[in-house]
Amino acid sequence: MVRSIISTKESGKDSADRAATAPEVRRLLVDEASEGQRLDNYLLRLLKGVPKTHVYRVIRSGEVRVNKGRAAADTRLAIGDEVRVPPVRLPERNSDAAVAAAAKATPAREFPILFEDEHLLAIDKPAGVAVHGGSGVSFGVIEQLRRARPSAKFLELVHRLDRETSGILLLAKKRSALVALQDQFRARDTGKTYAALVAGAWPARLKVIDVALHKTLDARGERHVLVVPNEHPDGRRSISLVQIAQSFQGWTLLDVTIKTGRTHQIRVHLANAGHAIVGDPKYGDFALNKQLARGDGLAGLRFERMFLHARRLAFDHPASGARIELAAPLPAECATLLARLSEPH
Repeated sequence: MVRSIISTKESGKDSADRAATAPEVRRLLVDEASEGQRLDNYLLRLLKGVPKTHVYRVIRSGEVRVNKGRAAADTRLAIGDEVRVPPVRLPERNSDAAVAAAAKATPAREFPILFEDEHLLAIDKPAGVAVHGGSGVSFGVIEQLRRARPSAKFLELVHRLDRETSGILLLAKKRSALVALQDQFRARDTGKTYAALVAGAWPARLKVIDVALHKTLDARGERHVLVVPNEHPDGRRSISLVQIAQSFQGWTLLDVTIKTGRTHQIRVHLANAGHAIVGDPKYGDFALNKQLARGDGLAGLRFERMFLHARRLAFDHPASGARIELAAPLPAECATLLARLSEPH
């Protein structure tokens, strides 16, 4: 009998606890940081950990309201809009101590600035640094910059660069700038040119590479991109424009302008053409990479990175509309390698 009473009391307490923590309807006002964002992306950011399918379900059902009316997933939010968010149970969050420990473990770091105003920031990313944490990387450029700029209300990546690639990386300091710039990238209204050193003599006649690519996962679960026929059901058309910038004995420095922004596009296109990028750890000539890393054949000069550098980026300023053209000089190790290749043999 006593056991039964205790059980009843505990059950009532659990019920009260659950009621106290039950999710409730929220009514949120859109601020400058969220201006111009799509409703679905706004909710996915707000409801981290909630399955996407559930987020889209509550939008379609009309449980989410913008200014008291139904709204589609692609509705663009404006400052002052009221968003009604229905009761949604969020997954358990890490303890405050764990969150604080993770933040403390991220080093604060600034990077060479190529351009900055109140709307955007362009930096010269070094090779070997991921743009964001994940996939075995604890932190990247964005986490380090946020740590170095604790007063920044908004800071987001506009696009991405491979970890091994150096050069121009664009970040938005306002939601409106992020939306405008990403729209330009999707519409291919930006000019992106990369410097790439390849082994061998690049054929001067090969100026356009129009080869479909298919992104897959290899046996270790890592991204790997394959060349596929243009009619392949999972292939995506990919176009790279190639110009010879400088020729050396046994090497060619290329300027590659991409018209599409596929994963590993330049790396796969050049390797498929028979001229892999020097130092490419995934699609390159592994024996040659090891030789260069040891300094063999270059009078002791060691080169231990991938020679791919985002050297030029052109876009329209998200606020003024003025055309901006940025340039990032070749990193010292790349310039030194070219100087050594230019020496008489």
